[in-house]
Amino acid sequence: MPNYQLLNVQEHQKLRVRPPTQFEPHFVQIVVGEFSVAAASSPIMFTKDPATGSFFAGAVLSLKPGEPPLKDATERGGFTPFAQQFNGFFISDQNIAIDRDNPRFSETEGELLFTDSQQPGDYLRQVQSSLGKFHAGLQATTALIQLLTELKLIEPVDMTLSFDNGERLELQGLYTVSLDSLREIDDAAALRMFRSGQLELTYTVANSLKHFGVLAHLRNANLSKKP
Repeated sequence: MPNYQLLNVQEHQKLRVRPPTQFEPHFVQIVVGEFSVAAASSPIMFTKDPATGSFFAGAVLSLKPGEPPLKDATERGGFTPFAQQFNGFFISDQNIAIDRDNPRFSETEGELLFTDSQQPGDYLRQVQSSLGKFHAGLQATTALIQLLTELKLIEPVDMTLSFDNGERLELQGLYTVSLDSLREIDDAAALRMFRSGQLELTYTVANSLKHFGVLAHLRNANLSKKP
């Protein structure tokens, strides 16, 4: 069970946080403000929240749960998703809460959350910024997904990847944009998407699929190095 605590300098003066790169998931939720930088190195896909059935957008960092990202942050052009930066931190009304049992937090390793003068440290300020940008972007991301759903432009991905060691990975539960369906929408919808910037975002998602080939190549190379 999570151990939620409101973050405050009295209780957490000596609390430290480990770098987000130590806890990178294979798929991480992103918002539209991250699409362009994410698409430069990673596939952007939609998947469904198992609790609600609603779509959300995410960046694919590796091809199999439990495996580390196939590109580090430098190879991704510095892209570290907001949700990864604030992993373990949450917004609670006007405050920030933490899951004290999250392995990112430590009394001995990482950066201090607060300075000796009891002010937020540099990393905590970065967390505050990433939390704010992420939550500010959720509305626009939801609006884009709702429009794509209404226009029936979201389709499941049917992709199986084969590797030199004989392993086959079937990608499941991932969705993308159907370019064939996009070409068939009426002029009014296309104009509305263009003027709102949603058309550019839609093509960004569709064009990011090319990165699956690169990730598969990198994974295959990594497998060949294993004894």
